Amino acid sequence: MPQSLWEEVTRKRSDIRNIHKELDRKVGSSECQQSCQEGEGHEARVSETEEKLDVTVGSMWIMAGKVKWVTDIEKSVLINNFEKRGWVQVAENEDWNFYWMSVQTIRNVFSVETGYRLSDDQIVNHFPNHYELTRKDLMVKNIKRYRKELEKEGSPLAEKDENGKYLYLDFVPVTYMLPADYNLFVEEFRKNPSSTWIMKPCGKAQGKGIFLINKLSQIKKWSRDSKTSSFVSQSTKEAYVISLYINNPLLIGGKKFDLRLYVLVSTYRPLRCYMYKLGFCRFCTVKYTRSTSELDNMFVHLTNVAIQKHGEDYNHIHGGKWTVSNLRLYLESTRGKEVTNKLFDEIHWIIVQSLKAVAPVMNNDKHCFECYGYDIIIDDKLKPWLIEERGSGLSVCRWLELSPLGSLTSSEPSPQMRAQWPRCPSAPGWPGRSMHPHPSAPALPATGS
Repeated sequence: MPQSLWEEVTRKRSDIRNIHKELDRKVGSSECQQSCQEGEGHEARVSETEEKLDVTVGSMWIMAGKVKWVTDIEKSVLINNFEKRGWVQVAENEDWNFYWMSVQTIRNVFSVETGYRLSDDQIVNHFPNHYELTRKDLMVKNIKRYRKELEKEGSPLAEKDENGKYLYLDFVPVTYMLPADYNLFVEEFRKNPSSTWIMKPCGKAQGKGIFLINKLSQIKKWSRDSKTSSFVSQSTKEAYVISLYINNPLLIGGKKFDLRLYVLVSTYRPLRCYMYKLGFCRFCTVKYTRSTSELDNMFVHLTNVAIQKHGEDYNHIHGGKWTVSNLRLYLESTRGKEVTNKLFDEIHWIIVQSLKAVAPVMNNDKHCFECYGYDIIIDDKLKPWLIEERGSGLSVCRWLELSPLGSLTSSEPSPQMRAQWPRCPSAPGWPGRSMHPHPSAPALPATGS
């Protein structure tokens, strides 16, 4: 690409960064009352300018020649999607523009010892510390910290009810880390000894290592089986999270399901994210029951396809899936359009808040983007719960296989991309993160000088 074009891009990016610094300064100073009112508009305009700049950069790629790509994940769906765009596959040691990397490779790329400097025309599919959101324990830790920070700021979003529960930030089930939080968990369990809890290993996916418990003795058995004599030593034991089980899920046809929604984040500062419209629901193959005799029946409780595909009633044609649009039609016909719209507004809001929770700790490298797969469960009161989030690894490859599109990394947004990846509502708003109310929250109080 001509050097003069890159110099132009660099100058524009520098101007945008200076505007963001000025907004940061105002939000943290005595000018906050006035600037917060204006900040959202400034942020939106700056974000729009930066988005147009990204399109310009993408256009420059096309002008300079076809995109050169590399991947170390041998999935035909990735190769097919890249080849459909007319991109050119090259070797890792050649000049490349786009690298779809495994987690291990991204770790090496950004390693202090073995890492190397990416050039201006190279992008990769992970942020350096993407695990801050994709690991179950770190996701919960960051959301808890985000809540406390909003409380300190006196944000209306951190308001609690008379029982001490968050009115608007209560979107993840009560969760503890084991073995570290064992005593805290026991204290909470004894408040409601008839409750059911779900245990998940922090670093695994596809339903591996997950089980349900409703007695403390089951935790002790798990501890013995994993050859750990006490809950003091953490180095000899794999970390788990234990969460209050959502035992009143919304059922369709008597079966439990969850939502898998895909979100693309192009930058965390400012936060800019896009929701993919073609998400889907994953259904269990066996009808749901609260019976304690079925706690070990994963075909009742876990929606993971890796689990359900081994069930006798698994349908290999549709895979036990519904599109999100089908779910919306069902809810609109059974619960009403207004209620359904409110539910999806709350889901979008939860996603944005989870991204804001990790934004301060995320290494926002300009060479990175991320496709996240969000797992959401809706209870029978139509309250959405964030269960976990997956990064742009095999789960996103499987989604591409189901819905191959030209929109994931198009260098210039096509009409299809704009239709399939609408901007997440309330996404522009960093650093003024308390400016976006929950869909059910009262209007924020007016600020005065």
